[in-house]
Amino acid sequence: MLKLLKLSFLPKSPDYGLLILRVALGFSMLLLHGRGKLLNFSATVEKFPSLFGLPANVNAGLAVFAEVACSALLIAGLFTRFAALMLAATMGTAFFFVHKSALVGANSGELAMVYLIAYVTLLFTGAGKFSVDRE
Repeated sequence: MLKLLKLSFLPKSPDYGLLILRVALGFSMLLLHGRGKLLNFSATVEKFPSLFGLPANVNAGLAVFAEVACSALLIAGLFTRFAALMLAATMGTAFFFVHKSALVGANSGELAMVYLIAYVTLLFTGAGKFSVDRE
């Protein structure tokens, strides 16, 4: 019974875990967030804030770069730490500046915080051996 509770029949591999994490994060960010911003860039710019002294169109462009290009890099495991850093910066900006660190309520940044934690994790771990980087 203890063997069953420990799930010891599953392969114990941090590399499989990193592969699943990278691919799931990459596809969800790319398809659920980045794709819409890219395809409707004009509408995206209208809703985007001007932060850090940069105009909304520059901030929106940086977000699209992170959410589309860096997500694709993450899926492949190519330049993984760079991609994770860009995505973490984007999610950190969303959580702290756009959502004002709110975890509940109408303007909750809970999802941005969850993504931020996962990207910071990949920043420290790297891609694992099942990647183009083969770290």
